[in-house]
Amino acid sequence: MGIHDLPHLNASLNALSAAFLAAGYVCIRRGRRRAHAALMIAALVSSTLFLCSYLVYHAHVGSVRFRGEGLLRTAYFCLLVSHSVLAVVIVPLILLTVSRALRKRFDRHRRIARITLPLWAYVSVTGVAVYWMLYRL
Repeated sequence: MGIHDLPHLNASLNALSAAFLAAGYVCIRRGRRRAHAALMIAALVSSTLFLCSYLVYHAHVGSVRFRGEGLLRTAYFCLLVSHSVLAVVIVPLILLTVSRALRKRFDRHRRIARITLPLWAYVSVTGVAVYWMLYRL
């Protein structure tokens, strides 16, 4: 696997994170706490692997220019800005949410998870969309 394969890996890891998050949500709604915990850990691992791969790629390649024009360019940058801002915001939220679960403070965990989960899912899904727009259009 070369450096130029990393965007594809990154998109796959983001999609995997989104799938783990969705499955984890379904499990907790059904009272399957152990499965929920395992899936959320899997989402955390896949998101962490994504971040490492993303940083390695951009350390070697730098920024990648979007080649689209017109309305597509505007849509791309709107998506990219919301994705990027929330990607920064979500890291401390994830750490706080996980720490509360590990300390078995489930009342406080639940409260923050209601914010963390949709934002994390949004970042994961829009990460795949940014990839498609940047590398596949």
